Amino acid sequence: MSNAPVPGDASILVRPIGTHPTVIYAAEELARCLGRLSGHSAVIECAGVYDPAIAGLWVGTSEQINASACPQTQSKDADAIAIKVAGSNGTIVGANHRSVLLAVYRYLTHLGCRWVRPGLDGEYIPAGVADLSCELVETPSYRHRGVCIEGAVGEEHVRNMIEWLPRVGMNAYFTQFRESFTFFDRWYTHSAGKTGRDKPFSIDEARTIMKRVVDEIRKRSLIYHAVGHGWTCDPFGMPGLGWEFEAVTAPPEVERFLALVNGKRQVWGGIPLNTNLCYSNPEVRRIMVADIVRYASERPEVDLLHVWLADGSNNQCECPDCAVARPSDFYVKLLNELDVALTAHGLPLKIVFLIYVDLLWPPQHERIVNPDRFVLMFAPITRSYSKSLSPEAVSGDAALPAYERNRLVFPRNIEENVAFLRGWETAFRGDSFDFDYHMMWDHYNDPGYSRAAAVLHEDVRRLGLLGLNGLISCQTQRAAFPTGLMLYAMAAGLWNKDRAFTAIEEDYYRAAFGPDWAKARGYLSELSEMFDPEYIRGDREASGGSSGNVRCDRMPAFERVPEAIEAFRPVIEANLALAEPVWAASWAYLREHADLCACLARAYAARYRGDMSEAKKWWDAAAKLARERERKVEAVLDVYLFTNTLARRFAS
Repeated sequence: MSNAPVPGDASILVRPIGTHPTVIYAAEELARCLGRLSGHSAVIECAGVYDPAIAGLWVGTSEQINASACPQTQSKDADAIAIKVAGSNGTIVGANHRSVLLAVYRYLTHLGCRWVRPGLDGEYIPAGVADLSCELVETPSYRHRGVCIEGAVGEEHVRNMIEWLPRVGMNAYFTQFRESFTFFDRWYTHSAGKTGRDKPFSIDEARTIMKRVVDEIRKRSLIYHAVGHGWTCDPFGMPGLGWEFEAVTAPPEVERFLALVNGKRQVWGGIPLNTNLCYSNPEVRRIMVADIVRYASERPEVDLLHVWLADGSNNQCECPDCAVARPSDFYVKLLNELDVALTAHGLPLKIVFLIYVDLLWPPQHERIVNPDRFVLMFAPITRSYSKSLSPEAVSGDAALPAYERNRLVFPRNIEENVAFLRGWETAFRGDSFDFDYHMMWDHYNDPGYSRAAAVLHEDVRRLGLLGLNGLISCQTQRAAFPTGLMLYAMAAGLWNKDRAFTAIEEDYYRAAFGPDWAKARGYLSELSEMFDPEYIRGDREASGGSSGNVRCDRMPAFERVPEAIEAFRPVIEANLALAEPVWAASWAYLREHADLCACLARAYAARYRGDMSEAKKWWDAAAKLARERERKVEAVLDVYLFTNTLARRFAS
């Protein structure tokens, strides 16, 4: 094969092998991007079998293309890729249909393409690339590399995320609940999506959208995770649609199945989703198992089905039969019974179980009988994000606090969280991943995203030291305001844990902002320092005090933020008219971000001084501004989640 560039008037031939939709889509994406990269037309010619004597870019799996020189691609679960292209001829190979698509995007990334945030305005494709040659053999550092739906979303936001995931090497998407109703409802009923609607969003609409969402997941052969919440209420006739609905009471025939807490069996706080059950009752477990099996039978498209208990905490059943063991013992008993039932019905899907709040305390008696069926999900929701996983945390030597039913205090520091993970090793040894919340609420504590991105990347880099095989990020789908650096660093670290954060950061800013990228990076790094995320989180006191995980002797610099913003505005304005659409969009978002941050800094400054009336005035101004400009920033900022998260900080 020649290393020469494509001749001036020649077309690039893209040859997908077979008819699998993901391989065809991979070829379409390759042709689309190569046409813009090279300036040549790219033509797709489908083939039944691979023939090395025929010129073109062959695209297929290792079973279709002789990849004996790349044994990594023989493992279908590893998402390994092998690229060998000289000029406009060669092979782009993946271990499975999904990783064929990943291989195409890795090839395009090698040629200079970048996807700096979900959505059309996040795609950077350079022009005038003459040499299309590439030799690359890679296997991702982690098996699990995905995102979980959260926040307020419209269908377009979810589609943008699903489209973005394989472009940056991610391989999984998780739709919580049966139809993800609450997330869509927040957008179509309560946010900008409500514009022009004359009736509330309905469950039927959510189900219709979900069908199209699943089609997008399957089109890319992404690993599909589903449900999680709801198994403790839906099978008992109490819909678990979300947390933000009117309080309900249980039907009399269901009350006997609910957890006995403080002498009463009732819906916890009126929210079915948060209500635990009497798990020692065999009938409770039988009803749950039957419903899970029915769901799995009807939805063969689900790859990993999450089976969780209630989302509440410190509300476990206190009846004599439940009190003899920890909730995790009854949870494992339920899982083992579910495995037997799934096996009897010939259903091979994997079940994800979680260690979370009350379930952090490992079982004392029960053990997972068939570990191959299950995947452990570590969900340290109460942790602090001021500190990433550290060598001392990895040892997991911290002693577990005693289990005191319904009087538990959940861990905030990293060391104790890791100790709980280690405690579960006696009950289960098998596949596992981290389910973390860096971009759920915490990223709002760092308006520059710089420090938060570094912590997230370091966490990802160290997952393997904990025995965890990846991350599913539980997050808002719109977490790219002011930048997509957190998303980008997460994806880059999951693909290659050894890549340095500084290299990822520079690569991101160059692609996202263009010639003045270094100025943008410096400005946002400065904002991160001045907003002082550790102080905002409550992980330390100002003026030399300390609390939580972090000690620091400096004071927050909220008062200086508006001045720094005004000093940088000329740079923003000078870049708004850049010819490259991605760069122009990044600077436009930064302009909106500057206006919002100026109000937010004044709110925090007043709060720091103890003037809550002034703090609320400036917070109200920030929230009002965010809502007024929601249409301009909706692709990158979840205004619903942003305002609801921070409003509590400034309540008078």
